[in-house]
Amino acid sequence: MKNKLLAAEYKSEIALFFEIKNKKIIYQNMSHSTPSDDNEFAKQYSWLFKNPSAYPAEATVINVIEIQTPLGPMLAGATPQGVCMLEFTNRIRFEKEMSDLKKLLNGFILPGRNPHLDQLENELSEYFEGKRKIFSVPLHTPGNEFSQTVWKTLQEIPYGKTCSYKEQAEKMNNPKAIRAIASTNGRNRLAIIIPCHRVIGSNGSMTGYAAGIDKKKWLLKFERDNSEIAPGNLF
Repeated sequence: MKNKLLAAEYKSEIALFFEIKNKKIIYQNMSHSTPSDDNEFAKQYSWLFKNPSAYPAEATVINVIEIQTPLGPMLAGATPQGVCMLEFTNRIRFEKEMSDLKKLLNGFILPGRNPHLDQLENELSEYFEGKRKIFSVPLHTPGNEFSQTVWKTLQEIPYGKTCSYKEQAEKMNNPKAIRAIASTNGRNRLAIIIPCHRVIGSNGSMTGYAAGIDKKKWLLKFERDNSEIAPGNLF
């Protein structure tokens, strides 16, 4: 019911946010930003947005903002339930990921904030200052039971530590599922918060990272340098 009311409210007031002209989004009124910022955001991420009137009243509202980090800009999205997306903007297959997320949530994307995004922005700032090791912002992670288990295991890898895919599979008591686990790690939509960057090859190699190996190396070194525990593998 809450999502229905939110969706209806956004649709009835959508003229306050933007109008669609030749598939271009033009912002008219946005908080926490200036008109020039709004227009730039519209141009850069126009592929994200679709006229909300095309969605049913029960569709989930996904608010999206851009967050600047030492590693470049990230896009963050949140529903009334929690943060559902945090990705570096250079992530491979980013458009497909966003399309899949909208389908999973039966949702549509709007520019703007909610309390979860405000909390995330504060916690992410603390993380990059080396002050935060664990995130407490509520999450919204649609996926099947296997996916939820994989992502939960990722969250159990301590800050400053790493884990191999084999060790992750053993921790899940599913040693034969290494490939499926690796694939599910790759479908993680919450970079840094659900720390898939902490998973490495059994030989210590920097295995694939959707936003680039350079970012993975930077994050691991940053966490090691700011950790109170000795660097090394989880087990």
